[in-house]
Amino acid sequence: MKVQKILLGMVIAGASLSVFGAVEGEVAFTLNTFAFLIFGALVMWMCAGFTMLEAGSVRTKNASVICMKNIGLYSIAGLMYYIIGYNVMYGDGTPFFGAFEIGFQSSEAEGALFHGDADASIDTVLDDSSYSAMSGWFFQMVFVATTASIISGALAERVRLISFFMFVIVLTGLLYPIVGKWTWGGGWLIDMGFVDFAGSTIVHSTGGWAALAGVIIVGARSGKFLEDGSVRATPPSNVPIVTLGVFILWLGWFGFNGGSQLALGSGLDAISMGVILVNTNLAAASGCLIAMALSRPVLGRLDLFATLNGAIAGLVAITAAPNFVDHIWAIPVGAVGGAICVLGMKALDLLKLDDVVGAIPAHLFAGIWGTLAASFTVGASFVAQLTGIVAIGVMVFVVGFGVWMIINLIFGVRVSERTEQLGQDVAELGIEAYPEFVVVPDEQIIGPDK
Repeated sequence: MKVQKILLGMVIAGASLSVFGAVEGEVAFTLNTFAFLIFGALVMWMCAGFTMLEAGSVRTKNASVICMKNIGLYSIAGLMYYIIGYNVMYGDGTPFFGAFEIGFQSSEAEGALFHGDADASIDTVLDDSSYSAMSGWFFQMVFVATTASIISGALAERVRLISFFMFVIVLTGLLYPIVGKWTWGGGWLIDMGFVDFAGSTIVHSTGGWAALAGVIIVGARSGKFLEDGSVRATPPSNVPIVTLGVFILWLGWFGFNGGSQLALGSGLDAISMGVILVNTNLAAASGCLIAMALSRPVLGRLDLFATLNGAIAGLVAITAAPNFVDHIWAIPVGAVGGAICVLGMKALDLLKLDDVVGAIPAHLFAGIWGTLAASFTVGASFVAQLTGIVAIGVMVFVVGFGVWMIINLIFGVRVSERTEQLGQDVAELGIEAYPEFVVVPDEQIIGPDK
């Protein structure tokens, strides 16, 4: 009975707040900080989704390396964004580049309050910000890891582990933060009216452009594209794990888009989050079903892998502008994203570009569409949207291509032919994800190692 009374009091208090307006002061600060931390944790959990999706998509002999890549990239992202990335993105500087400063700390007022200084007060903290500094940093950091995860899947089964990690260092420390400075960091693109609410271009297309550059430099898996022009099928090795990964990503996307409201201190913020989550779900569902319907005529079969990627493409597409109340528009935005993804998967095969998990169609192609779609869903300037897409695309692809080239010259980006035959798990890690299976080299496809 006591618990029921407490809950009733909370409901009444919530109703009162909705009547009398936004909460203020320490309550708003607490709610905003709580939202950053909880939604940030949901976005972090997307790393588990990417890990499951990629580990199930590759052949069993490469699954352990996928796990190593994903735990490694998340750790690198956390450190690099702390050391220099956040300051490059949000520090004072030019509209193109923030500050090249080392580290990021809580504000002086927060530190004084935390340490119990006699002169410290919460009012001093509230004068500086409406949320805690480190909660804001944490929410931004998990987005960086998402960008890096996109590259991991596209280059699976043939990129050297050390080379991949070297690229992630540059991506998370400089490349992504520069894109972020141009946009969310108050740079030149945001000044001209570019809209990207949660990162269709800033996060997903950035990862997609970097992945495309890597795919070109690293090349296709041996035996993927045969001499007669046909494409060797490499179906997922563990379909349930791939499906689980997509569901985890779908769940994490509610934090990705919902948390990008960046506040939970008013009734309007709560309403906006409800709108955003519903639009996110509608777009994912429509992307999934359209991809399912198109897979047979485009790919020649009812393709589960394409269907799952269609859901991701719908999520990516709506991410640029999920904050509109004409919810019906979320359905075509997601549906077109799913269609673009399926057609993009087919196009990559025709171009002989080997993307193991379909990351480029799902994140790059659908991200471009979603960013353009913001011009009719929320009234963004089409010119500004197109300018942002082109500027970010050219910068990330050109610089990313150059970075991959340099890494290739220094370390080499591709594993040896024998490593590819045996699998990276045995050759690079000495541990198999499924030790009860017998490792069979693909010599019948690419011949013995000379």
